Amino acid sequence: MSNMELWKSVCVTDPAAVKPITGKQYKGNSPKPYWIIQRATEVFGPCGIGWGVEVVSERFERFSDTESLHVARVLVWYQYGDKRGQIEQMGQTRSSYMSGQGKFIVDEDAPKKSVTDGMVKCLSMLGFAGDIFSGQWDDSKYVEWAAEETRKREQPTLTDEQVTEITTMLEGRDFASFMKWISEKAGVECKALKDVPAAAYEPIKKALTKKKETA
Repeated sequence: MSNMELWKSVCVTDPAAVKPITGKQYKGNSPKPYWIIQRATEVFGPCGIGWGVEVVSERFERFSDTESLHVARVLVWYQYGDKRGQIEQMGQTRSSYMSGQGKFIVDEDAPKKSVTDGMVKCLSMLGFAGDIFSGQWDDSKYVEWAAEETRKREQPTLTDEQVTEITTMLEGRDFASFMKWISEKAGVECKALKDVPAAAYEPIKKALTKKKETA
């Protein structure tokens, strides 16, 4: 197992799961936390079984009568293969402050946000959304590539080996009619075998084998 295997499998972020950073003195992008939770579940298993989050400690730091900060020390544990790992990070959120319009704001969700912040930071150290944290997201061409990679991961198509096998089985048949039939069955337009959803492989193979036996 390569040291970078996990990192490479989770570092590409779905563009639909990226949001601009707001309310900060700096600009940029960040991954949506719930998408990170989903990806962690896909890799490690259900939260609480394959991975989990623990609040080690938390506190409020007061700077003035109106300015305060909530700080949480967060631990994320996970099971990867036959090994268990854990990472700790700090998360923080402004819990009270004066807005630009001079209004006193109290954020009652500050503790929850701090824990979420710490969780995302912990998982980022394993590579989750690594393309954002490493600055690759600033390249528009990379974002387009990330969208395509996400599509391939979430909607896998036939492998090269499967394409070769199906091509062999199609010898002597009307390819255009076959692709039209596949598109109707799959519910998506497939212009070439490499566009056919992976889930259609077994039904296609079974149908072609049956036609061959009855020919």
